[in-house]
Amino acid sequence: MLKEEHEVVVLGSPPRARLPRSTVINICGDTVVPDHVVWSLFNTVFMNWCCLGFMAFSYSVKARDRKMAGDLTGAQSFASTARCLNIWALVLGLLLTVTFVILVSTGSLVIFETVSEMVKHYGGL
Repeated sequence: MLKEEHEVVVLGSPPRARLPRSTVINICGDTVVPDHVVWSLFNTVFMNWCCLGFMAFSYSVKARDRKMAGDLTGAQSFASTARCLNIWALVLGLLLTVTFVILVSTGSLVIFETVSEMVKHYGGL
């Protein structure tokens, strides 16, 4: 009978599975102040009737600066003003755009009717 012996060399303890390290950052709910920068930028680019979008954008940037400086009361004040200006810019922009579209469409219909009446009345010239 053939007998083999093998020598097992243990080089160290088996490697432990490393747990991923994580960092938890707690943000208090009262420190979150929305600054409405994206909404203000949209109103500045697309709905800038009476420059309300630009004014809202400037107040939004002021609110973000105050928030970064740690002045939450000032940030809340500027953010509130920016929100109000954004609402007015959006409402006025939509109303004026709809009014413009209605006036252009009815004006083109009136011009078309006037030209067709002139063609009928004067015989083409």
